[in-house]
Amino acid sequence: MSAYLLLFGSSFLAATILPFYSEVVLFALLREGGEPISLVFTATAGNTLGAVVNWWLGRYLLRFQERRWFYFKPAQIEKAQRWYQRYGVWTLLLAWMPVGGDPLTLIAGIMRVRLDIFVVLVGLGKGLRYVAVVWLSDITPF
Repeated sequence: MSAYLLLFGSSFLAATILPFYSEVVLFALLREGGEPISLVFTATAGNTLGAVVNWWLGRYLLRFQERRWFYFKPAQIEKAQRWYQRYGVWTLLLAWMPVGGDPLTLIAGIMRVRLDIFVVLVGLGKGLRYVAVVWLSDITPF
């Protein structure tokens, strides 16, 4: 149980702006004989939940858009949100990437992506990344 909590926690932290690598923990647990499918689900859940925190922070930033120091005007934000909802939401499938993935989840909050769509796209991308880690570790679970 503590191994799963460690994996969940490291996956959660890895989805934030903190420099953390959950793949290393997953790989170590696989080498210790952990059950691959359960480990993938645990890592995916933790990483996706961490991304939801970023999404929420992005949504929270919008509370400051009426302030004088806020860089973008409300009309600019609305225009960007419409475009992003139509075309940019698919970039969330790349939220698993080590460089640039976490900012995508923050931007999705600013762009007001619906939470259900966000969780599906981010969870799918992050889950496939963990499946790839298992596959590359030479352990055949699937």
